[in-house]
Amino acid sequence: MKVVTFGEIMLRLAPQGYLRFLQEPCFQATFGGGEANVAVSLAAFGVDAEFVTKLPCNDIADAAVAELRRQGVDTSDIVRGGKRIGIYYLEKGASVRPSKVVYDREHSAISEATEDDFCWESILEGADWFHFTGITPALSENAAKITYNAVRCAKAKGLKVSCDLNYRKKLWTKEKAREVMGGLMPYVDVLIANEADADDVFGIKPDGGDVENGKLVRDGYENVAKQLIEKFSLDAVAITLRESISANDNNWGAMLYRNSTAHFSRTYPLRIVDRVGGGDSFGAGLIYALLSGKNDAEAVEFAVAASALKHTVEGDFNRVCVSEVEQLMNGSGSGRVQR
Repeated sequence: MKVVTFGEIMLRLAPQGYLRFLQEPCFQATFGGGEANVAVSLAAFGVDAEFVTKLPCNDIADAAVAELRRQGVDTSDIVRGGKRIGIYYLEKGASVRPSKVVYDREHSAISEATEDDFCWESILEGADWFHFTGITPALSENAAKITYNAVRCAKAKGLKVSCDLNYRKKLWTKEKAREVMGGLMPYVDVLIANEADADDVFGIKPDGGDVENGKLVRDGYENVAKQLIEKFSLDAVAITLRESISANDNNWGAMLYRNSTAHFSRTYPLRIVDRVGGGDSFGAGLIYALLSGKNDAEAVEFAVAASALKHTVEGDFNRVCVSEVEQLMNGSGSGRVQR
């Protein structure tokens, strides 16, 4: 199994623990980014995972590539050049105080990449699956064109294509997102969204839910998935279902809808260590499960268990293996010491 992902990897700078920005003059430096997070998770599951991007020629970008390689990700098609690596600052929320993200990614190498930088015909040779998110085409007009070239080539070569909508209001407007993502959807087989993305990007929302107050009406999401499949002729839609009780405590589950049937996972009550990358770990779990031949009910259970574990891991990357995910799926999730 080979999966290729395409997007931006950034330097992540975060205060220790739950400190606020510059409460102390110390930041922890790691790396992360939607599609890179998916590639790392897949590599941990034993999949041949490749991440494609463009990075500048400097020591920080070198460190990012080295970290991806350390996690078992193929970086052979990363293009080098451009001005800078993007940065994001994360302040983790607690209780009633939400987490905050500040982006410093303008003029990053990938946002200023050109279509000539990537030969998708050769990059995708021998691959089975291509994955991207709505973050990447939001970076620039060129990034949107490159993403379009990638998905068009992937479909021509017979790959499965997945997309996590991942709407980011700090990157583009809802109107622009609808225009660009609507043009990419004809090439997508599996669409992943959270409880707000389908509404933000395509104006499709469930009836009766109240995300801000932790209320989800599951039947409404089945209808959302139906509408998305009908609108874009998708094979399947997965929707993650997060009930936010506080910044620390969430209930976490998901639905996978395919062939006119909705499969809902169990719901995990989470005490969150780090929620960044939670959706990416779900996407990776789903891709792995579907490529491994699991049925739809098993696939969504695996994906949710994988992402539930990610919420307990510091950093963007989900550092868990298949056996740990299966252990959670088949156990109580009590967190008892394994001896």
